[in-house]
Amino acid sequence: MLDLEEVDETRTAVVGGKGAQLGGLSRIDGVRVPDGFCVTTDAFRRVMAGIPAIGDRLDRLSRVDPDDREGIRTLSAEVRRAVEEAAVPDDLAEAVIGALSRYGDRDAAYAVRSSATAEDLPTASFAGQQDTYLNVVGPASLLRHISRCWASLFTERAVVYRRRNGIDHRTVQMAVVVQRMVFPDASGILFTADPVTGNRKVATVDAGFGLGEALVSGLVNPDVFAVRDDEIVARTIAAKQRAVLALPTGGTREVAVDPRRQRQPTLTDEQVVRLVGLGRRIEAHFGRPQDIEWCLVEDGFRIVQSRPITTLFPVPVPEAGDRENRVYVSVGHQQMMTDPMKPLGLSVWQLTAMAPMREAGGRLFVDATGHLTSPASRAGLLGLIGRDDPLVRDALETVLDRDDFIPLLPEPEPEPDPESAPESSGPPAAAGAPPAPVATDPAVVTGLVERSRASVAALERDIRTKTGPALFDFLLEAFEEHKRVLADPLSLQAIMAGMEATWWLNDRLREWLGEKNAADTLTLSAPGNITSEMGLELLDVADAIRPHPEVVEFLRSVGDEDFRDGLDELVKLPGGAEAREALEGYLNRYGMRCVGEIDITRPRWVERPATLVPAILDNVRNFGPGAAGQRFEQGRQKALEKELDVLSRLRALPDGDQKADETKRMIDRVRTFIGYREYPKYGIVSRYLVYRRALLAEAERLVRSGVLTEREDVFFLTFPEFHEAVRSQRVDDGLIRQREDEFRSYAALTPPRVLTSDGEAVTGAYRREDVPAGALVGLPVSAGTVEGRARVVLDIADADLEAGDILVTTFTDPSWSPLFVGIAGLVTEVGGLMTHGAVIAREYGLPAVVGVDRATRLIRDGQRIRVHGTDGYIEVLA
Repeated sequence: MLDLEEVDETRTAVVGGKGAQLGGLSRIDGVRVPDGFCVTTDAFRRVMAGIPAIGDRLDRLSRVDPDDREGIRTLSAEVRRAVEEAAVPDDLAEAVIGALSRYGDRDAAYAVRSSATAEDLPTASFAGQQDTYLNVVGPASLLRHISRCWASLFTERAVVYRRRNGIDHRTVQMAVVVQRMVFPDASGILFTADPVTGNRKVATVDAGFGLGEALVSGLVNPDVFAVRDDEIVARTIAAKQRAVLALPTGGTREVAVDPRRQRQPTLTDEQVVRLVGLGRRIEAHFGRPQDIEWCLVEDGFRIVQSRPITTLFPVPVPEAGDRENRVYVSVGHQQMMTDPMKPLGLSVWQLTAMAPMREAGGRLFVDATGHLTSPASRAGLLGLIGRDDPLVRDALETVLDRDDFIPLLPEPEPEPDPESAPESSGPPAAAGAPPAPVATDPAVVTGLVERSRASVAALERDIRTKTGPALFDFLLEAFEEHKRVLADPLSLQAIMAGMEATWWLNDRLREWLGEKNAADTLTLSAPGNITSEMGLELLDVADAIRPHPEVVEFLRSVGDEDFRDGLDELVKLPGGAEAREALEGYLNRYGMRCVGEIDITRPRWVERPATLVPAILDNVRNFGPGAAGQRFEQGRQKALEKELDVLSRLRALPDGDQKADETKRMIDRVRTFIGYREYPKYGIVSRYLVYRRALLAEAERLVRSGVLTEREDVFFLTFPEFHEAVRSQRVDDGLIRQREDEFRSYAALTPPRVLTSDGEAVTGAYRREDVPAGALVGLPVSAGTVEGRARVVLDIADADLEAGDILVTTFTDPSWSPLFVGIAGLVTEVGGLMTHGAVIAREYGLPAVVGVDRATRLIRDGQRIRVHGTDGYIEVLA
């Protein structure tokens, strides 16, 4: 036994998470915790060791699929029953009863509370997963409830929660906290950060009469107070018709609240502010926002629990001394990869990106504050972002509407420079005409592609001889070349030329002809798009495989692990040599790609070629020979027909010849440059494969030297830390394990499009009233309307698509493009007008709506839906 005053948050292994937190709370000046003691994890281990065959039962429980709820329910009940029925050793029972004497009457009322070692952690709260028993009276009842707490480690919900958080049942131990029962006038929960918005400067208090069980169980709606800077900024006073009170003989009961009290505030304003002050003290002690359970008794507040709020999205750590408000914009929403990245992936992306980026929650953000404080740059940023992703713009405007958060600063007066004079460039451009910094010449794109290829080839050549610390020095130089290629002015001009021509066509043809999103058809089968070619060329791979049934059967049966070895067997089959040649040719050109390819730690197709097999087999089943060429030519013909139609209609208008000539120039311009929009990303991931291979070879050397346990451990080091590990031949294994846990916890968080330095996650909204009731609204990115079966796919490896299906997913990066050739439409939760999924959807003529909030949860797999790609909404059909 250990008294709460003897432990703190460093003793989790002995007294569990709740006990450790309570011990830490008891040491904070001004914070009062009910007296009590802990039955340590040693007692739990003793009891478990005496249960026959308990190890076998836990082994069986660990092997059950986390989605097999019936299997988990049966096995967990069996384990619970065995633990509850196990005898408590006599000396342990005597120690517990003896501990009661230190708190007065052994027949007094106590709270008996589970405290698991994997509980109230920064990365997993386990809130409500184990049991608490209130108002337990008498030694016999106390011992019985201690056994129930031990058994509650194996409730169905706790077992599932551990499995989903990657925690082994056998590594978790259970302590039990026994505290003197308090009989409160009121109780509730204090969040030191707003649990809905994430704002760290707003605390919320939920309060009700009696014991807190009435709130936890949902028996009553609580009073809710929001507090900022010691001021109540919002309140809701509920009708609290019921309360839970303690019985004199033990246990609790539900009672009716006097009607005259039901609408009275549970707490006074002074009490609310004082409670939040205690919460801020507790938050400062533990170093992160807290979810605090409190009770109000006659002489003040008692704190009965505090745990980290694990659902908040983290905030980027500010620069030393920076106290200014900040606004961060998500990089992942622009790059179509909102999953968390491992530290090495974050670090390499930061080192190779053109703009400084900040990390939070395993994601990257750009600090947009500087652009938002200037009137000119604010307007430009909002205009550019608004064209591509209206949700980001709306989120930024939501923040900017609070005038005091990011104030506009006056523009500095330009200082005249007598030595410089503006150069004349001819007459000013016509209103609304796009700038023309680069000539509409296909040779521009050809030259840029050749320069990129030459740069990658030089990287591959020069890196071959580099190992050890010299490799990292070389890579730092290579990263500078990487950024130089990305920042090539001609490349940026070519990208902007295609985007601006698209915007011009959509704006003018809507104004002149009433055409919505006309550029969607005019850009069908635009030449030189490396990402759309990637999807079409997988159809060519299917052509090489389709005529050979034994090859098709081989691909159906081969597993991921033995796919590479199986290629040697493949050539022995009729048609196998041709199939292997087609596969290897495809991997030579596109093998550097993968889902989440901006994260260098993700395995590439060339390393796991079996990833492509489902898409190849879908193509074999759903298409005939020559489909790639046919699809491209059909798109090209549709674009040409649309061009002729548009130009003919324009010439019939006033000033029609001029309008038609301007439009023809823009059509030529968009078809020249829009395909190149995808090439820089291809260049990035081509370089990433070279970096990755070199870094993994270095990691393997560390494994052979005994520095690392596994090669992939380096993924949890930053690039500088990896460099230092190679130099010193030492690695902090504890740091790696800690970051593994953090990475798992980040996967459960949804990154916001916009995040403030207060921690507020701002998602943005569409302001539309022109859609049918019940429709799901998004951003129209590829015109047309299509109806079909929704296939909700969260992992590309699980895709099983038929012709005519509509793909519904969270996001798509270029690696998803091979699936686009076989679907009829696209819906994503993340995306913008010029992100990869939108560009390829237009290339293939797929109606597409992106940025649809919670699409994968609101649309069920197999439902029939109608996608309105021109107007930007989805109807879920009966």
